[in-house]
Amino acid sequence: MAPRPLQNHPLRRWFTGMVEDVLYAQVGLCDPGVAEYLSDLLVEFVHVDHVFALRDARGRPLQQVAEMLTDAVSPPGTSDTDHRFFVHKHIGDFALFWTGVYPSNLRRLARRGKRDGLLDYLAQGKRSYAIASELTDDATPPPGALLRRLSDQFETCVYGLSLVRRGWEDRDPASLAAVRALWR
Repeated sequence: MAPRPLQNHPLRRWFTGMVEDVLYAQVGLCDPGVAEYLSDLLVEFVHVDHVFALRDARGRPLQQVAEMLTDAVSPPGTSDTDHRFFVHKHIGDFALFWTGVYPSNLRRLARRGKRDGLLDYLAQGKRSYAIASELTDDATPPPGALLRRLSDQFETCVYGLSLVRRGWEDRDPASLAAVRALWR
């Protein structure tokens, strides 16, 4: 799996600034916990290994929510509760990312006849965050209360992420080249 970027990495600061501006100033969702979570999600999902973190019994990455729900395996010794938490949190993250940042890819899934073409990613993302929030407490990161807020504000977060994407697409090419260079 690809390494996770450091807390002070320039790419993290770039995403954090964009997410905070969108959520606080444009959307009106003034929740620092949600803003930090969305920034971290964008940074983490820069690597496709993190987008497709769930694996089946043969170690193949699972690329559809329907497969994640039925085929995801955890390392030996993982409790059923921890397995369910990780799967549902990841499905919430996965659904939020795709519906907010790349919704056009979801339409392609439906056209290709994939099982996920029948899923409502908004409903599944909300549901998965709600389930994950019940499988953890506020002492374990991410806190259950934060996951509950992500479930309750799912559509707002999707909209916010769509504005973040629009913001980075509207940047001049030189700025985008500099941002891409940050990750190398």
